[in-house]
Parts: sequence; structure tokens; C-alpha cells
Amino acid sequence: MEILVDADACPVVRIVEQIAEKYSIPVTLLCDTNHVLESDYSEIKIIGAGADAVDFALVNQCSHGDIVVTQDYGVAAMALGKGAYAIHQSGRWYTDADIDQMLMERHLNKKARRSKNKNHLKGPAKRIQEDDTRFAESFDRMLTMAIKKQGD
Repeated sequence: MEILVDADACPVVRIVEQIAEKYSIPVTLLCDTNHVLESDYSEIKIIGAGADAVDFALVNQCSHGDIVVTQDYGVAAMALGKGAYAIHQSGRWYTDADIDQMLMERHLNKKARRSKNKNHLKGPAKRIQEDDTRFAESFDRMLTMAIKKQGD
């Protein structure tokens, strides 16, 4: 089992590392050449710039039973398709039961942004400490569950 993080502008990298280290699970941070990451725990893979280059590299490295941390629904869908677990930086688990709906919403929001009727869609709210706490608790539960399933 490995934890793969879509680390471009990911606010929960340090939380992931702290929890992974507690369980001695390796972490790989993937980012493009526009980001500079440093870590005492994780392996860092810098992927050449290009649309979706990091996403495809992450999915190619992902295996059954791995955990993927990403805010990208498309990456999550591909990870789920490979039998991995996927979690959003909010702590929400991506599941086979809800990923199709999430992808449809993403498509409709993108379509709305492109329309001539420029209705402004708000971005996410500013991240607060409670968001980090919620993510840490959810991620710890996911990791515990994945470790248990691996042992079955």
C-alpha cells in the first residue's frame, strides 16, 4: 500500500505525512515543475509541466489498495477504477456510488462557466482549522480501514 498525493497546491500534505508516518505507510507527492516541495518523509516526483501531466502520472503509478489524495474528480474516478481508495482534501471519500454524480456536476459547472450568460460560480470557502481537523479524522479512518482490508 502506498499513499499518492496530487500535491499541486494541496493544503493537506503535512497532515497526510503525519498520519502516514504513524502507520509507516510510504507517501509519494506528485507535482509539476511550477511547484517546489520539500519533505523529510515523502518521496517527491516532479512531473513535467503540461495539462494533466501530474494527474496521468499519479493514475499510472496507482495500484489496487493504494490511497489517492486529490481534489480532482477525474483523478479520483480513475483511481477508483483501479481499485484504489480516494479522498478529497475536505475529507470526503470518493466512492463508486457517488463519483458519476460528481463528474456530472463538474461537467455542468464547467459548461456554465463557458456560457455567454456569465453567472459567477463561487469557489470554495477559505480553509479553516476545522477543515484540517475534519480531513485528518477522515483520512485516519480511511487509512485504518485500508490497512484492515489489506490484512483480510
